[in-house]
Amino acid sequence: MVNRQFVLASRPVGMPKESDLRMVETPVPALREGEVLLRALYLSVDPYMRGRMNAAKSYAPSVEIGAVMVGGGVARIVESRNPDYEAGDVVNLQMGWQEYAVSNGEGLRKIDPHVAPVSTALGVLGMPGLTAYFGLLEVCGVNAGEAVVVSAAAGAVGSVVGQIAKIKGCRAIGIAGGPEKTRYVIDECGFNAALDYKSTNDYSAAIKELCPNGVDVYFDNVGGPITDAVLANLNVRARIAICGQISQANDMQPSTGPRMWRYILVARARVQGFLVFDYAGRYASALEQLAAWVRSGQIKYHEDIIEGFENMPRALIGLFQGENLGKRLVKV
Repeated sequence: MVNRQFVLASRPVGMPKESDLRMVETPVPALREGEVLLRALYLSVDPYMRGRMNAAKSYAPSVEIGAVMVGGGVARIVESRNPDYEAGDVVNLQMGWQEYAVSNGEGLRKIDPHVAPVSTALGVLGMPGLTAYFGLLEVCGVNAGEAVVVSAAAGAVGSVVGQIAKIKGCRAIGIAGGPEKTRYVIDECGFNAALDYKSTNDYSAAIKELCPNGVDVYFDNVGGPITDAVLANLNVRARIAICGQISQANDMQPSTGPRMWRYILVARARVQGFLVFDYAGRYASALEQLAAWVRSGQIKYHEDIIEGFENMPRALIGLFQGENLGKRLVKV
């Protein structure tokens, strides 16, 4: 059998190009005792992948030139020499951009297809859902009645953040790009209000209009001018979770900053960056709660599925062009 893989061909300068990733074919290795062979069903496309393509120091190692691109996947076990797994089991794992992977079982999470579609293990019942859960409830510690602003609110993480805020009795305000996304945020996800930043010249005034009593919690997925505008509307003792800075992901020069810290001072606000991996020991209980909210209809989700393994690079580039609504996946 032949395994198609995407390897990093060159480090992107600015926006990634399809030529920065190269498809190669390698033989599928024979299994040894204790191993399983997996075939990808869905592969995830996430903003963090852009940072892993750089050589700069970060929270995780860079992908080396010629190495398989990193990423999560949902896969079916096609052959097993491990007593804990059987052929046919569906699992979630970090398998990278490839059609087949061999694992010794470490890091595999079995998925029950009766709970929800298996693809959700890469979205609302996976890393994005967990990020929203711990970022809002643990980092921000929301209280009923508070105003919660979420940037990239139509994305895989942001859409769940707003819905959890509503479950907890908060007022949820989303920031997204374009009328389709703002409609989705309000009509499907139940946010109280949404700001279309693409049709707004004065972000700060627009946020003040939507949050006349100020902002208590800000879940930041984007950074840049949008975040500056939210900071200008903070209440005293506001909390800010720094989850992502997608607006700067492809900057060729570092943006000027830090900016607007006087608003942090005046509001005596708390700003905390976090990684979902910090809470790995509590994933099981969080996923149980997220699944219950999905089953009850309190959390809705949307999957933006691209067909075909060969379209992985295009799917990633489109993420930074704002193409996706909800969680972007590639169906292998």
